[in-house]
Amino acid sequence: MSTKTAGSKRKSGDDLESTDSKKVKVYHRSHGKEAGHVLVLGQGDVGQLGLGEEISQRKKPALLTLPEKIVQVTAGGMHTVCLSETGVVYTFGCNDEGALGRDTKEEGSEMSPDKVVLPEKIVQVSAGDSHTAALTEEGIVYVWGSFRDNNGVIGLVDPFQPTQVPQKLSLMETVVKVASGNDHLVMVTMGGNLYTSGTAEQGQLGRVPEQFSNRGGRKGLHRLLIPQLVKVKGKVHFIDAFCGAYFTFAVTKEGHVYGFGLSNYHQLGTKSTKMCFVPVKLTSFKNSTTSWVDFSGGQHHTVCLDSAGQVYSLGRAEYGRLGLGEITQEISEPTAISGLESASRVTCGASVSYAVTKEGSVYAWGMGTNLQLGTGQEDDEWSPVKMTGKQLENATVLMVSSGGQHTVLLVKDNQES
Repeated sequence: MSTKTAGSKRKSGDDLESTDSKKVKVYHRSHGKEAGHVLVLGQGDVGQLGLGEEISQRKKPALLTLPEKIVQVTAGGMHTVCLSETGVVYTFGCNDEGALGRDTKEEGSEMSPDKVVLPEKIVQVSAGDSHTAALTEEGIVYVWGSFRDNNGVIGLVDPFQPTQVPQKLSLMETVVKVASGNDHLVMVTMGGNLYTSGTAEQGQLGRVPEQFSNRGGRKGLHRLLIPQLVKVKGKVHFIDAFCGAYFTFAVTKEGHVYGFGLSNYHQLGTKSTKMCFVPVKLTSFKNSTTSWVDFSGGQHHTVCLDSAGQVYSLGRAEYGRLGLGEITQEISEPTAISGLESASRVTCGASVSYAVTKEGSVYAWGMGTNLQLGTGQEDDEWSPVKMTGKQLENATVLMVSSGGQHTVLLVKDNQES
C-alpha cells in the first residue's frame, strides 16, 4: 500500500495516500475497493435482512435493492450496515439502542435500507451487537448506538446514554481502520497505535486491569468509553486489528500477532483459558513461511487466513464452527481446514464461519439453525460447504459478513468483471 503526501517526506507504513499538504486521505487494505450488489440470508425478524416487513427469513441468498453500488457490507448482532462507492452509509435492522444512526419513528422504517447523515465521505464501517462505527477519508471516527455489559447498557460516548445519531470521537491521532467486537471498538492509527473503547469485562480492551473491568472501577465508565491507547512493552507498530465477540487480535508491521480478551475455549490461541487483560504476543501464530492476513472471531472461535490462502481455525468446536469435521474438543492453536480452495477472506458469525475463495466462491460451515449457511436446511455443517443459489450463479463473491442470525454478501456480476 502506498503512502505519499504532497510536499512532505515519505511516511512509513502502508496506511495512506494523499491529496494535499493539509488533508490526508487514509487508506488501509481492509477498505472496500470493488463495488457490487448485496445479498442477504438467514433470519430477519427485526429487519436485519432489509427486505421489508413482509419477509423475515431467507434460506438462500436474496438480492437487496439499494440506490447505489456498495463497496463494504458488515453485519452487527441484529442490524446491517452497507457502505456505498460514493461513501454513503445505509443501515437497517434493530434500532432499539440507536445502532442504525437514523430516525426510525415511522413504523417499519427500520426494516428497509436508508441513509445515515454524516458530514464526510466514509471509507470503512464496522458493527457490533448494538453499535456502529464509520471511518472518514480523513481518518476521523464517528460512532452511534450503545455498548452493553453483563448488567445492561453502559452507553457509547456518554455513560448510560445510547447515541442515536453519529457522534465524532475525540482522538489525537489519524485512524486508518476500525474493528468492532460485540461491545467494544478497536482503532488502528496511522502511527501504528491501537485505541480501544467499550466493555472491558473479558479483557477485550487490552488496557483496563481486571480489578477495574467492571464499569471502570473508581474512575467509572469514562475509563471505558473514552478511547485510550493500548500499551505494549517495547517498540511495536500495529498495522491491523480484528475482533471476535469478546476478544481482539492485532498484527504488527513485522508480522507478530498479539491478542487480548476472552480465551475460555482457547480462541486466542493461548495455552491457558484465562482472560487476557493486556496484550499477549501469541506464539501459536508464529509462521516462518507465510504471514497472517485476515482474522475473524465468533462468540468463542476464530478463523484466520495466511498469505498463501490457507484457512485455519481454533477455539470452540460445537456445531461444526471450526470446519474440521465432527470434533467436539476445543482447539488451542491454528489448525488448517481441508477441502477449501485458496482463500482471500475469512469471516465469522456467532457460531458460523465463512471463507471467500480467490476465485470468488464462498464456503460456509457451522450452526445451521438460523439458515445462515445458505444450504436451505437447518442442519449443522461440520466441514466447509460451497454456498449456492440463483443469485450466486453468475456472480463473484467479494466479501461476507455475519451477525447473530443473518448473513450478508457483497457480490459482483461476472459480466461486469
